[in-house]
Amino acid sequence: MDRMRIDKWLWAARFFKTRSLATDEINHGRVQIDQQDVKPSREVRPGDVITIVQTKVPRTVVVTGLSEQRGPAPVAQRLYEETPQSLDARAKEMERNRLSPEPALTIARGRPTKRDRRDLQKRWDTD
Repeated sequence: MDRMRIDKWLWAARFFKTRSLATDEINHGRVQIDQQDVKPSREVRPGDVITIVQTKVPRTVVVTGLSEQRGPAPVAQRLYEETPQSLDARAKEMERNRLSPEPALTIARGRPTKRDRRDLQKRWDTD
């Protein structure tokens, strides 16, 4: 076997839990081969460069192997090799997310109580 469908490969390489999820992502344009949008039936070969957008960060991998069946994660990770630029971009995004403030902490007093809402409503009605 020297080639297989991209949706099946993404499933076997454990990027998506099901083939139908992989197909949906391909149809939404979140998967590209050599920077070109593809269809789920597009065949992938070892050496192809695939870009997958998951969680807003593009992940670029080079296909190193093919598998007809979905195996355990260590076996699936041997089907591809992530590029150093992609690893750096994901690490920077994870660090940025770690350092960003929690949105809920920016609220000074939290959600208004029923009494607070009634007081606010009285102020708006009088204006």
